[in-house]
Formats: sequence, structure tokens, C-alpha cells
Amino acid sequence: MKIAVAKGDGIGPEIMDAVLSIFNANKVPLEYEIVEMGKWVFDKGFNNGMTPEAKQTIESLGLLFKGPMETPKGKGVKSINVTARKTWNTYANKRDFQTLHGVDTVFSKAGIPINITVVRENIEDTYGGIEHMLTHDVALSRRFITRPGSMQVIRYAFEMARQKNAKRITCGHKANIMKITDGLFLECFYEVAKEYPDLKADDIIVDDLCMKLVTRPDLFDVVVLTNLQGDIVSDLCAGLVGGLGFAPSANIGDHISIFEAVHGTAPDIAGKNIANPTALLLSGLAMLRHVGLTENAAIIENALLYTLESGVHTGDFGDKSKASVNTTEFANAIINNFGKKPQNGGKEIVPNKPGTPTPLKLQSNSMMVSHEGEAETIVGVDLFIESDEQPAAIAEKCQRHAGVKFKLVNISNRGTQVWPTGSVYTNLVNQYNVRFESIEDYPLNQQDVIGLYVSMSGNFKICSFELLNMWGDKKAYSLAQGQ
Repeated sequence: MKIAVAKGDGIGPEIMDAVLSIFNANKVPLEYEIVEMGKWVFDKGFNNGMTPEAKQTIESLGLLFKGPMETPKGKGVKSINVTARKTWNTYANKRDFQTLHGVDTVFSKAGIPINITVVRENIEDTYGGIEHMLTHDVALSRRFITRPGSMQVIRYAFEMARQKNAKRITCGHKANIMKITDGLFLECFYEVAKEYPDLKADDIIVDDLCMKLVTRPDLFDVVVLTNLQGDIVSDLCAGLVGGLGFAPSANIGDHISIFEAVHGTAPDIAGKNIANPTALLLSGLAMLRHVGLTENAAIIENALLYTLESGVHTGDFGDKSKASVNTTEFANAIINNFGKKPQNGGKEIVPNKPGTPTPLKLQSNSMMVSHEGEAETIVGVDLFIESDEQPAAIAEKCQRHAGVKFKLVNISNRGTQVWPTGSVYTNLVNQYNVRFESIEDYPLNQQDVIGLYVSMSGNFKICSFELLNMWGDKKAYSLAQGQ
């Protein structure tokens, strides 16, 4: 079986060589095709951080094993890591965090075992990177949460939880504040939960989740979250088990999957052969299991756990009274411990059942659309305008443009209502949201909205606008704070 390998930047090449040496010593039945990705590829003029040949190779093989990569700063280019995940729709970021004996933490010293799997939505949310300056003072980021995207990652999380023999799956969210976006994600979670009655499904507000994770992490099993929240919580969980040097990462898609170390490139120690390869090795073991090489994965992981229990460590962790080893020596210690079982957390050796990662050859982009159950109607519009005038003056001008189909119902600033009621103690910026709704809920069309837009543009710079939609009797838009 052939897979694509990108060694990465900084310490990437040396830790990748260490991991591949362990795989080769264990006779893992894989072939590696090295592809060109990373900062040095950006520097050669490829704005997505990979050569066309690398992209073609990865799409033909369906599996990428990659080291840490750096995105050049200040050049206006997107992160190579995010670009790769989004380009190939690796919608589920799975990261396992477990107590490793020999890696001392507050919890290991207290005898509190940790075995948490975080599943993070990997495509949407603020990671769409769609941002605009609406005025010279006001920046906007669009946050997309979609029903099909949410269903994809949540169903994966439930399937994975069942395979893990998990007892509990928890949805972390902020639906108490972001009622529509996080509300949609939470709605999808409980919709999927109905299909898995054997799993205890519950939810928790993400700030409460963070507090509980650092006080009682042993209460959690599988946690699924949106992209940004999942990014933060997964790094928090890494801190519980010793840091990013012990945090594997798998990016799972229907056709292409990526296994990587999520820690940095550590340029200050690059080339010194002292970096810790554990995170990349654990990611590689997840990759082996993904393609059915369960026997190889178990033998190597048992050897890794035995090595850690024996006190062998690189300079970034472990008993400081015992001399540290370099990257190559750490890899060789694992190789020498093949066949040995650790006292804690040993893995059962299950014979290999290799599959193939080769993706389907797609001819067109997949379109994900859910069934629209109720009729959609337009009942108004939010116009985001630039102005440094007071709310009452803005309202007076807006009402001149309302015509016979619209009524001005609300003006807000940074999400807080400032008209028809408000407080002079609310600080303002030079960008308002003026909300028009149809008179007597009369159905509107886009031409009506465009007519209002044109009329309003005589008095204001209109930065953006959003239709106010309803599906059946359900409003598909939020209210302003205080409205």
C-alpha cells in the first residue's frame, strides 16, 4: 500500500525519519511517496503551500502522513494545514488524549486516568476565513455552520464512539449565545443521537466544559465540537496529558484522510536531533489502524508505552535526574522494545486486515443539501450601514425610505439595540444594523429588498445586507441584545 508523506518544516524531517525508521523496523507493509509541501514550497511561489504534483499524488493515493508545517507570516497566504484539511474535505479532526505512564502530569500524580477523544468539525465555522473590513473601524468575520457539514462530523463521532465502546458522548457548544449557528449544531447532535440509543448523549456549554476538563477530566469520554471551539478544547486536553508533544491528530474524510503532528515546527531546535517524535508516532499509529494494520500498530504502541514506562525520554519531558536521549536514540529504544508489554495501557494485538485508502475518482464536486421541510419566505432585511450619526437621526432618514412594504423595527450597534429604545451609556462604532420588516408580514421578494437597498444608498454607504428568512413559522434570524 502506497501513501503520500510530507516531512514538513523545522523539526519535521527528523521526527518523520524517526517514525518511518520505527515502521520499517517493524516491517509495516507501506510504501512512501514523498511530496513537496510546506513553507519552502510557499517560498518557491506556490501560494497553497504544495506543488501541483503533490496535490495530484495525494488525491490519487487517498492518504497523507505529514509533519508539522509553517505558513509564512505577513504574506497574505492561508495556512497550509487548514488549506489541506478543507481542500480534501477531511471534515472530522479526531484527537485522542490518554494518560501515558512515564509522562508526569498533575493528573497522573493524583492517580486520575484520562482517556478522552475530541472530535472537532474541521471545515466550517470561522475557519472559512471569510473576513471583510466594513468600515475603517469595523471588521467582520462570517461564521458558517451548515446542517450537512454538522451531520457529517457528528455521525462520524457517534460511529467512532460506538467502535471505541464509549459510554458517553458530549456535545460542547455555545448555543446559549449563538442560538442559530451553535443551535443548529446542537440540533443535529440530538437528531443523530436518536440513532444510537446505546450511547449516553448529553451537551454542555463550552466554557463549563473547559472548567470541568481541568477539574474532573475522567468524567468525559467522547466530546464533539464546532471548529474553533474544538481547536481550543483539544489543545486544552493536550495540556492535561503532557502537552502537544503527546497529542496525535487524524483528519478524516470520505475519500482522503490526513494524519499529522499538530505541534509547531520548533525552528530553534531544528536539525539538532533532539526533538520528541511521540506525537507524530501516535498519529502514525492512528493511520495504521485506519488502514487495517492493527497488529503493527499494537506492537509499536506497546513498545512506545514500555519505553516511556522505562523512563526513556527526550529533553522536553521525563525525569530530569535521568539523562535524556536524542531523537534517533528514542526511536531505537522503541525498536529494541518490540514484543514487550507495558504494565499499563497495553494494546491487544489484533491481526492485520489491510484495506486500501485509494479514493474514488470523482468527476465533480459533491453537493450536500438536506431536505427543506417547510416553505421559505422573506419577511425583511438587515442593512449594515456606515454612519457616525446618532441612532435617532439614522432612524429618521431610514423611515423616509421604508415605502409601502417595509417598516423600520430596530437599529442595533455591535449587536445591541439602540433604537427605538436604548441607553446613552451604550458606546457606539460607525457601523449600524438597521432592520426592516414587511408590513403585516406581507411576503417579500428579492426585488423588493433591492429596491430598498437602492433607495437607502442615497443616504448611507451600505456595507452588507442579509435577508430575514422564515421557514414555516420559525424565524431564521437572531434578535438584537435588548430587542
